[in-house]
Amino acid sequence: MHETGVAYGLWGLVLINSLVFIFFAFTFSKPRTKRDWRSFGAFSAFLVALFTEMYGFPLTIYLLSGWLQSHYPNVDWFSHDAGHLLEMMFGWRANPHFGPFHLLSFAFIIGGFMLISAAWRVLYAAQHAGELATTGPYARLRHPQYLGFILVMFGFLLQWPTLLTLAMFPVLTYMYVRLARQEEREAEAEFGAAWRTYAAAVPGFVPRLSTSVG
Repeated sequence: MHETGVAYGLWGLVLINSLVFIFFAFTFSKPRTKRDWRSFGAFSAFLVALFTEMYGFPLTIYLLSGWLQSHYPNVDWFSHDAGHLLEMMFGWRANPHFGPFHLLSFAFIIGGFMLISAAWRVLYAAQHAGELATTGPYARLRHPQYLGFILVMFGFLLQWPTLLTLAMFPVLTYMYVRLARQEEREAEAEFGAAWRTYAAAVPGFVPRLSTSVG
């Protein structure tokens, strides 16, 4: 059985969770350039919107309460656990923290942060050496850090979907793709033929089963 009763208005938890995850993302991505800070800032806004609805004010639940109550009358929609909408809507009645969507969300979130961290180490070393980053995650993808941010956001959507974060997700994904394209133009201008050879062999966001660079 999941918990019952109103579990919102906990603005201290909104602040704490936002700061913890933003700091966590900062330590993984270590933004340095204006572009880095722009992508990090957009990601931070996504986290604040998420935790505001998770612990502060359940805007999505309020807006959809009539439809949810009529289609799922046996759920206390203003309990905290009911915010795990996918578990509730697909009939998971045990603790939603052990539900399939919640567990899958952790795979995306942890995997995304690990990808961001691994990519940053390679990119940082390459930038200091004045070289093109082509090893580690960059041997499989041209933009592993941006993909990492997208995976983390998707994981949070699986765990706690809201109307606001659902609206933000495609906008932020588009922003990351645009930033990636801008980086590619700058890399081609700096590295010329080496970049073109690399870009022809390595996909941008979706890795191939086997990739060779060189």
